[in-house]
Amino acid sequence: MQYSAKQVDSPLGRLLLVAQDEGLCGIWMEGQKYFAPGIREGDLDWEDTAPLRAAWHWLAAYFAGERPDVAELPLMPVGSNFRQTVWAELCRIPYGQVVTYGQIADRVAHTLGRETMSAQAVGGAVGHNPFSIVIPCHRVVGSDGSLTGYAGGIQKKLWLLEHEGVDLRTLHLPTHGTAL
Repeated sequence: MQYSAKQVDSPLGRLLLVAQDEGLCGIWMEGQKYFAPGIREGDLDWEDTAPLRAAWHWLAAYFAGERPDVAELPLMPVGSNFRQTVWAELCRIPYGQVVTYGQIADRVAHTLGRETMSAQAVGGAVGHNPFSIVIPCHRVVGSDGSLTGYAGGIQKKLWLLEHEGVDLRTLHLPTHGTAL
Protein backbone atom coordinates (compact mmCIF):
# COMPACT_ATOMS: atom_id res chain seq x y z
CA MET A 1 0.00 0.00 0.00
CA GLN A 2 1.37 3.45 -0.90
CA TYR A 3 1.15 6.53 1.28
CA SER A 4 2.14 10.13 0.75
CA ALA A 5 4.38 11.43 3.50
CA LYS A 6 5.98 14.62 4.70
CA GLN A 7 8.43 15.32 7.50
CA VAL A 8 8.08 18.69 9.20
CA ASP A 9 9.92 20.40 12.02
CA SER A 10 7.93 21.54 15.04
CA PRO A 11 8.61 22.87 18.53
CA LEU A 12 8.51 19.21 19.63
CA GLY A 13 10.99 18.02 17.02
CA ARG A 14 10.44 16.32 13.70
CA LEU A 15 6.95 15.04 12.87
CA LEU A 16 6.02 12.48 10.24
CA LEU A 17 2.70 13.16 8.50
CA VAL A 18 1.25 10.26 6.49
CA ALA A 19 -1.79 10.28 4.20
CA GLN A 20 -3.61 8.50 1.45
CA ASP A 21 -5.74 10.17 -1.20
CA GLU A 22 -8.82 10.24 1.04
CA GLY A 23 -7.20 11.67 4.15
CA LEU A 24 -4.64 11.50 6.92
CA CYS A 25 -3.48 8.16 8.29
CA GLY A 26 -1.30 9.48 11.10
CA ILE A 27 0.99 12.07 12.62
CA TRP A 28 3.91 10.73 14.64
CA MET A 29 6.70 12.34 16.62
CA GLU A 30 10.21 11.15 15.89
CA GLY A 31 11.09 8.39 18.35
CA GLN A 32 7.50 7.92 19.45
CA LYS A 33 6.40 4.61 20.90
CA TYR A 34 4.12 2.74 18.43
CA PHE A 35 5.63 4.78 15.57
CA ALA A 36 3.74 4.37 12.28
CA PRO A 37 2.73 0.72 12.86
CA GLY A 38 2.35 -1.31 9.69
CA ILE A 39 3.88 1.40 7.48
CA ARG A 40 7.26 0.64 5.96
CA GLU A 41 9.59 3.29 4.61
CA GLY A 42 9.26 1.74 1.14
CA ASP A 43 5.51 2.45 1.28
CA LEU A 44 6.11 6.22 1.50
CA ASP A 45 6.05 8.63 -1.43
CA TRP A 46 7.59 11.95 -0.37
CA GLU A 47 5.12 14.13 -2.21
CA ASP A 48 3.04 17.08 -1.12
CA THR A 49 -0.69 16.33 -1.14
CA ALA A 50 -3.81 18.20 0.00
CA PRO A 51 -4.26 16.11 3.20
CA LEU A 52 -0.62 16.66 4.16
CA ARG A 53 -0.88 20.42 3.54
CA ALA A 54 -4.08 20.53 5.63
CA ALA A 55 -2.32 18.71 8.48
CA TRP A 56 0.69 21.03 8.40
CA HIS A 57 -1.55 24.14 8.35
CA TRP A 58 -3.51 22.74 11.31
CA LEU A 59 -0.32 22.03 13.26
CA ALA A 60 1.17 25.44 12.41
CA ALA A 61 -1.99 27.13 13.72
CA TYR A 62 -1.89 25.02 16.88
CA PHE A 63 1.77 25.82 17.55
CA ALA A 64 1.01 29.52 16.92
CA GLY A 65 -1.42 29.43 19.85
CA GLU A 66 -4.62 29.11 17.86
CA ARG A 67 -7.24 26.46 18.60
CA PRO A 68 -7.93 24.68 15.33
CA ASP A 69 -10.78 22.17 15.33
CA VAL A 70 -9.92 18.51 14.74
CA ALA A 71 -13.02 18.32 12.51
CA GLU A 72 -11.14 20.47 9.96
CA LEU A 73 -8.93 17.50 9.08
CA PRO A 74 -9.80 14.42 7.01
CA LEU A 75 -8.70 11.84 9.59
CA MET A 76 -8.65 8.14 8.74
CA PRO A 77 -7.49 6.43 11.94
CA VAL A 78 -7.13 2.67 11.64
CA GLY A 79 -8.08 0.71 14.73
CA SER A 80 -10.67 -1.49 16.36
CA ASN A 81 -14.15 -0.21 17.19
CA PHE A 82 -13.02 0.14 20.81
CA ARG A 83 -9.98 2.24 19.88
CA GLN A 84 -12.06 4.36 17.52
CA THR A 85 -14.51 5.02 20.36
CA VAL A 86 -11.70 6.05 22.71
CA TRP A 87 -10.11 8.32 20.10
CA ALA A 88 -13.48 9.98 19.40
CA GLU A 89 -13.81 10.63 23.14
CA LEU A 90 -10.34 12.19 23.23
CA CYS A 91 -11.47 14.68 20.59
CA ARG A 92 -14.12 15.91 23.03
CA ILE A 93 -11.57 17.03 25.64
CA PRO A 94 -11.52 20.84 25.49
CA TYR A 95 -8.34 22.71 24.70
CA GLY A 96 -6.41 23.55 27.85
CA GLN A 97 -8.18 21.00 30.04
CA VAL A 98 -7.27 17.54 31.29
CA VAL A 99 -9.31 14.47 32.17
CA THR A 100 -8.33 11.19 33.77
CA TYR A 101 -8.15 7.76 32.20
CA GLY A 102 -10.96 6.77 34.55
CA GLN A 103 -13.18 9.58 33.28
CA ILE A 104 -12.54 8.50 29.70
CA ALA A 105 -13.28 4.89 30.71
CA ASP A 106 -16.64 5.95 32.19
CA ARG A 107 -17.56 7.86 29.03
CA VAL A 108 -16.54 4.98 26.75
CA ALA A 109 -18.48 2.50 28.90
CA HIS A 110 -21.57 4.68 28.55
CA THR A 111 -21.10 4.97 24.77
CA LEU A 112 -20.69 1.19 24.42
CA GLY A 113 -23.62 0.43 26.74
CA ARG A 114 -21.51 -1.16 29.46
CA GLU A 115 -21.64 -0.63 33.19
CA THR A 116 -17.88 -0.32 33.57
CA MET A 117 -14.72 -0.08 31.51
CA SER A 118 -11.11 -0.67 32.47
CA ALA A 119 -9.03 2.50 32.65
CA GLN A 120 -6.04 0.34 31.68
CA ALA A 121 -7.79 -0.78 28.49
CA VAL A 122 -8.54 2.85 27.72
CA GLY A 123 -4.88 3.68 28.41
CA GLY A 124 -3.81 1.12 25.81
CA ALA A 125 -6.07 2.68 23.20
CA VAL A 126 -4.91 6.18 24.13
CA GLY A 127 -1.28 5.09 23.76
CA HIS A 128 -1.91 3.77 20.25
CA ASN A 129 -3.46 7.03 19.03
CA PRO A 130 -2.06 7.53 15.51
CA PHE A 131 -2.59 11.31 15.56
CA SER A 132 -0.18 12.90 18.00
CA ILE A 133 -1.28 16.38 19.06
CA VAL A 134 -4.37 16.43 16.79
CA ILE A 135 -6.28 13.77 18.74
CA PRO A 136 -5.30 15.21 22.12
CA CYS A 137 -4.18 12.20 24.13
CA HIS A 138 -1.75 14.54 25.92
CA ARG A 139 -4.79 15.89 27.82
CA VAL A 140 -5.29 12.59 29.67
CA VAL A 141 -3.66 12.18 33.10
CA GLY A 142 -3.61 9.65 35.89
CA SER A 143 -6.30 9.71 38.58
CA ASP A 144 -3.76 11.10 41.05
CA GLY A 145 -2.75 13.92 38.70
CA SER A 146 0.35 12.17 37.40
CA LEU A 147 1.49 12.97 33.86
CA THR A 148 1.59 9.35 32.77
CA GLY A 149 1.24 7.50 29.53
CA TYR A 150 2.36 9.62 26.60
CA ALA A 151 3.86 7.73 23.66
CA GLY A 152 5.80 10.81 22.58
CA GLY A 153 7.49 11.08 25.96
CA ILE A 154 6.61 12.76 29.22
CA GLN A 155 8.52 16.00 28.45
CA LYS A 156 6.57 16.48 25.22
CA LYS A 157 3.30 15.89 27.07
CA LEU A 158 4.35 18.50 29.61
CA TRP A 159 5.26 20.95 26.82
CA LEU A 160 1.87 20.49 25.11
CA LEU A 161 -0.05 21.04 28.35
CA GLU A 162 1.99 24.17 29.14
CA HIS A 163 1.42 25.40 25.57
CA GLU A 164 -2.33 25.07 26.12
CA GLY A 165 -2.17 26.94 29.42
CA VAL A 166 -3.06 24.02 31.68
CA ASP A 167 -2.53 24.80 35.36
CA LEU A 168 0.25 22.34 36.11
CA ARG A 169 0.21 22.95 39.88
CA THR A 170 -2.29 20.11 40.33
CA LEU A 171 -0.24 17.70 38.19
CA HIS A 172 3.05 15.96 38.85
CA LEU A 173 5.62 13.78 37.16
CA PRO A 174 5.43 10.11 38.15
CA THR A 175 8.23 8.82 40.34
CA HIS A 176 8.18 5.34 38.79
CA GLY A 177 6.50 3.42 35.98
CA THR A 178 6.59 3.18 32.23
CA ALA A 179 5.83 6.84 31.51
CA LEU A 180 9.31 7.98 32.43
